Amino acid sequence: MWTVPAIPAKQTPRLSRLLAVLPEAECERLFPHLELVQLTAGQVLYESRMRFQHVYFPTDSVVSLLYLMEDGASAEIAVVGKEGLVGIALFMGGDTTPSRAVVRSAGYAYRLSGTLLRKEFSRSGALQNLLLRYTQALLTQMAQTQACSRHHSIDQQFCRWLLLSLDRLPSSKMKMTQDEIANLLGVRREGVTVAAGRLQKAGLIEYARGRITVLDRPRLEKQACECYFVVKREFDRLLPDVMAS
Repeated sequence: MWTVPAIPAKQTPRLSRLLAVLPEAECERLFPHLELVQLTAGQVLYESRMRFQHVYFPTDSVVSLLYLMEDGASAEIAVVGKEGLVGIALFMGGDTTPSRAVVRSAGYAYRLSGTLLRKEFSRSGALQNLLLRYTQALLTQMAQTQACSRHHSIDQQFCRWLLLSLDRLPSSKMKMTQDEIANLLGVRREGVTVAAGRLQKAGLIEYARGRITVLDRPRLEKQACECYFVVKREFDRLLPDVMAS
């Protein structure tokens, strides 16, 4: 699992980057209905094909979206943190999704009723525009993750995964076993062991007993394939106000 962040002294909806950039009028309509929830590592927010009723705006937690195969295997298709929300199907015309949402870094999120979100979305105001742009960026992340898993080495996939994780974590440290990383990437554990060993030998990370500390991010970025940068550029392009907050 991921490292557990310290409990912040104060939680506020504006710690969610999406909620932070909403106009005041929309904040006044939505904020009274937000429910602060504490999320624990491994908690399932929704299962594949399960009808769900809420969306989640993480503030300092991180959630993995996993695609499930019929044989029980799974692979991470996207990661969501303070820059986004979990549950896009609720405003995109459906109440279910083929993916599973699992908390990977414990922390907090603000939960909102899907009914209220759809009502605000239907106003065709700032929230609708913001969520549509976020959805496009998220779809880019999903598509690039699949392309990366098909065309790039495990070393490159591991670097991409680390960098996307760092962008959403409050520190440069995380807790994750090699088995867990292999399951998320959909690769063999041995491949992750070798990739982590190379990065550690090069002085980019420190990895011991399931704890990863990134020591040299600039050099880590140089080791990554273009997939990380494609995703980052798309988020920065579509959500400049969100990513800058």
